[in-house]
Amino acid sequence: QVQLVESGGGLVQAGESLRLSCAASGRAFSSYAMGWFRQAPGKERELIALITYTGNSAYYKDSVKGRFTISRDNAKNTVLLQMNSLKPEDTAVYYCAASESYYPLALDEYHYWGQGTQVTVSS
Repeated sequence: QVQLVESGGGLVQAGESLRLSCAASGRAFSSYAMGWFRQAPGKERELIALITYTGNSAYYKDSVKGRFTISRDNAKNTVLLQMNSLKPEDTAVYYCAASESYYPLALDEYHYWGQGTQVTVSS
């Protein structure tokens, strides 16, 4: 099992940046693909970025492509989400999650979840 704890959320103005961090503990963090999801009020949880266990490949939802960057440091058991040029529509609770799949695009491929961190972007 792996335990995940997100941090770095907060309230920012449109155009500003935030960096979310997900700290992992437990076994074999480096063997998991890691994803960042978000869930806005009244909406479904959506995958916005993932990084493979090697760190060699990543996926981004179109709406965040070019603004968000996912990275991982397997030595520190950490995955980061750098969010630039934030927009009000980025407001949501952000979750990190771990998957044993190589390139997990589906929510049900993720079996370990953090508790979430709130990101609020004001206009």
